[in-house]
Amino acid sequence: MIKLLLTLLAAGKLGKVILTGGTMLISVFAYALIYGWWYAVGFVLLIFVHEMGHFLAARQRGLEVGAPTFIPFVGAWIQLKDLPHDAETEAWIGLAGPLLGTVGALACYYGYRASGEPLLLALSYAGFFLNLFNLIPLSPFDGGRITAIISPRVWLVGVPILVALFFWRPSPMLILMAVIAAPQVWAAIKFDPRSPENQAYYSVEPAKRLEYALYYLVLAGFLAVMSYDVHELLGQLHVTQSG
Repeated sequence: MIKLLLTLLAAGKLGKVILTGGTMLISVFAYALIYGWWYAVGFVLLIFVHEMGHFLAARQRGLEVGAPTFIPFVGAWIQLKDLPHDAETEAWIGLAGPLLGTVGALACYYGYRASGEPLLLALSYAGFFLNLFNLIPLSPFDGGRITAIISPRVWLVGVPILVALFFWRPSPMLILMAVIAAPQVWAAIKFDPRSPENQAYYSVEPAKRLEYALYYLVLAGFLAVMSYDVHELLGQLHVTQSG
């Protein structure tokens, strides 16, 4: 047993497990103080599924990547130790998170349909909305990574969306995301498609650009519909339980 632990530690794997597991537990505890233990566990697991989509996609493309790290009320991220070599790889890694995250939300949704457990319905709504939120077409959101394959100038579309979200539901996290996104917005304004480095990184066949645009629109549309429908179901469930 000791030999196995030493082997894992030497390979750096034990440290990754401790980092991911420890930050997950801290997040569960923080969310549980507000939402209760079972919701907190389910919500953190949905974030984990989302991040594993990025992790698996990056590994599939041969990139070295760190284990997921969680921060309560902010989310989680994986560290790309090797940066993507082109916009298509970055778009694929960006798409994989919301895609696998949607599968996790659907599992909760159909779990509710089979069992009638309200907690699963609440978790499915959180999953659908979380992944829809991440599709805002502005870096560092996943949507920004996906739409950059079309052009980084698409990020300028994400600015009014982020502003509208803030006026709809003011949140310190949205302010934080705006601060992080500000340099990316400036980069989008200054973007020169004729520069050699941009031509090398963003050189993608038109058919591939269209393919990712369709992936993005279909996934965003599906998540928007599911978020709305599940929100309505939660409202009806609340009225029924209150009555």
